[in-house]
Amino acid sequence: MALQARIAEAITQAGGWIGFDRFMAMALYEPGLGYYARSSPKFGAMPQSGSDFVTAPELSPLFGRALAAQVAQALEATGTHEVWEFGAGSGALAQQLLEALGERVRRYVIVDLSGSLRARQQERLAPWGDRVQWVAALPARIEGVVLGNEVLDAMPVQLLARHGGQAGGVWHERGVALHGGAFAWADRPTALRPPVEIEGPHDYLTEIHPQAQAFVRTLADRLARGAVLLLDYGFGESEYYHPQRHMGTVMCHRGHAADSNPLADVGEKDVTAHVDFTGIALAAQEAGLQVLGYTTQAHFLYNCGLGPLLEQAGPAERAAAAKLVLEHEMGELFKVIALGAGPAWEPLGFARGDRSHRL
Repeated sequence: MALQARIAEAITQAGGWIGFDRFMAMALYEPGLGYYARSSPKFGAMPQSGSDFVTAPELSPLFGRALAAQVAQALEATGTHEVWEFGAGSGALAQQLLEALGERVRRYVIVDLSGSLRARQQERLAPWGDRVQWVAALPARIEGVVLGNEVLDAMPVQLLARHGGQAGGVWHERGVALHGGAFAWADRPTALRPPVEIEGPHDYLTEIHPQAQAFVRTLADRLARGAVLLLDYGFGESEYYHPQRHMGTVMCHRGHAADSNPLADVGEKDVTAHVDFTGIALAAQEAGLQVLGYTTQAHFLYNCGLGPLLEQAGPAERAAAAKLVLEHEMGELFKVIALGAGPAWEPLGFARGDRSHRL
């Protein structure tokens, strides 16, 4: 495979080892070869469609309709008229928001690294004409509401492995080398550390998220007025780096099945890691943004009016939408964080169940 050969060449040129963050970036985004550069369906409710996983907008249109209530309030509170969506996937969320918000959105801007997905988005969103635009780079100044649904989890992470317990353990950065022509894990001593001390006598594997935090700092630098809403699966710091979570969170998704080996079938499956929302919040605050709220997806959607929407829906639609909020589905694992630039205001999505104090 051309992608494997290109990664192997990168490993050789780097002296026999690259960090996992570089490996993950190439596996997902290498131009013309990475997973998100391929034309496979990726997003869909059933594996029969050839898709690999489902996101909330594909699961139910009620997700976008509920989120639209928060976006409308944010536009009003910040006096802005634009929505910027990062990683718009199939375009389903953009479609739902444009239908619900109508003329309140004067311009809907999509930032997506995938050319194949961009083509699907353009076809789906054609009815809105020039109101929907695509950009490859951010302008120096943004005013509006920024959205990222399952964007942070696809940003490359660095892996840290502790060999030995808390007392005498040595931390290594886990990267990728070549062994017999195949990709293999290889650890190197490092000065990098998780943001908190990990207790216990056992080996420990986890991730740190410099690219996701850099993304938030970039948003803070460009967002002159407006709000940021990020929805993803993850935890606050104390739960993310819990001593019992000793195997990390990196997972792969293909054909609606999950596995934990990103070194196999490279380029043919998604690679993700859960989000450290405390790190996101701290990066935002240090860069000048306010944390306006943090809660579970279930609390957020109910606060945004999902309950009445479910009452009006038919049985099949209610069953699909229930997965958005059920604790054993997406309701508890998925979180929402809101960040603001400008005067503080109180987003309705966090009126009940705000967990900002647990970040």
